[in-house]
Amino acid sequence: MPEGPYTVVIVDDHALFAQGLALLLESRAGETFRVVGSATAGEEAVALVGRNRADVAIVDLALPPLGGVETIRRMKAAYPDTRVLALSGTEDLDLAAAALRAGADGYLGKSADPDVLVAPLLSVLAGVRVVRAELLDALLVSADRTADGLLDRLSERDVELWRLLARGLETSEIARPMLVSERTAKRMIASLLHKLGAANRIEAAALAGRAGLLD
Repeated sequence: MPEGPYTVVIVDDHALFAQGLALLLESRAGETFRVVGSATAGEEAVALVGRNRADVAIVDLALPPLGGVETIRRMKAAYPDTRVLALSGTEDLDLAAAALRAGADGYLGKSADPDVLVAPLLSVLAGVRVVRAELLDALLVSADRTADGLLDRLSERDVELWRLLARGLETSEIARPMLVSERTAKRMIASLLHKLGAANRIEAAALAGRAGLLD
């Protein structure tokens, strides 16, 4: 990621909300973020990210007709380096979890204080996942059902990789201590997620917590 300013795309079918969000970012962090456009539909949003080489996209999950989750999935498939922060006006944690599985780098409710938006955006740009506390709790409860016995089925190298992954490190940062190339690290991470039965790194981190690897 560049040092900034970071280019931002806002995807929301409510024009007033999108405009207000853009004004907030420009007034509070104009030197850090530059809003380059907004979209009200999923396919339009994916194209907008591509045209502007957006660093981050803020995506409303209640997005007709394609839906926020599918929009995120297509966006990350086409432009994997673009960070995605999902927003939702509901308390549907299953929907939030689906967005994370689709590739979202973070999730916040629309009821969150707008003044705290800058920090989560900087976090996802730095490669740190941002998740609401109640969603993380729900993931941990779900992980309880599968964490037992995982350590017995993994090699020492798998466990070492799992610890690094759970710390929220980027693939390049994981490759160095594992003494492998970044490409090999990507394959190792994909294999580990399959062994864990985890859809993504967030679920893997939740499982690591339940298995005691983060103590």
